[in-house]
Amino acid sequence: MALDQTAEVQLETAKTKDTIPFWLAVSITVMVILPLGLYFGQYSLPLWVAFIVWAEYFALGAKAGNITTIIPAYTSGALWGVAMILLYTWLATFITGAAVFSLYIALFVGVSAMVFAMRYFKVFQIGSLPYFNGLSMLLAVYFVGAHPAFTTNAYVLVLMAGAYALAGGYLGWIIGWFNVTITFPRPVAPKPAATTRV
Repeated sequence: MALDQTAEVQLETAKTKDTIPFWLAVSITVMVILPLGLYFGQYSLPLWVAFIVWAEYFALGAKAGNITTIIPAYTSGALWGVAMILLYTWLATFITGAAVFSLYIALFVGVSAMVFAMRYFKVFQIGSLPYFNGLSMLLAVYFVGAHPAFTTNAYVLVLMAGAYALAGGYLGWIIGWFNVTITFPRPVAPKPAATTRV
């Protein structure tokens, strides 16, 4: 006697569909933030910093919850960079010869401490990308002068570079969230379970 056996195919995982196409949402996002980098003179934000962290937003899941990884990791990396450049600035005041020697010392000490700290903080391990990008963005902002220079005080200039590297990074997370949000994703009903008879 033949026995009927029913095999149910599981429901598909709930999916979403963008109301506004992703490619258009990216272009809209660029248009929204462009004025921040164009129309404020020396106070304009370095948008390339924001674009890099925007990419990190997607690399780390493209979900608002990644704020708990990106922001603390990026902030810490940038602050490590501030500490290194402050040390470099201080060493350069009394180390004679090429200033690059002071930079070598500051980066060697700072990067060693920065990497060593990773073993004690899980967020630095999970967020190693924004952690090291925080450092690289601080160094880039400082050395290309992508920050206001309304003083000749070397230490204040380092702090201004830090503020602008942080502002650019935070803007990057915001536009990553904005980019996803304005697609207005809507749920797509899963297909009904299919049954087969054997």
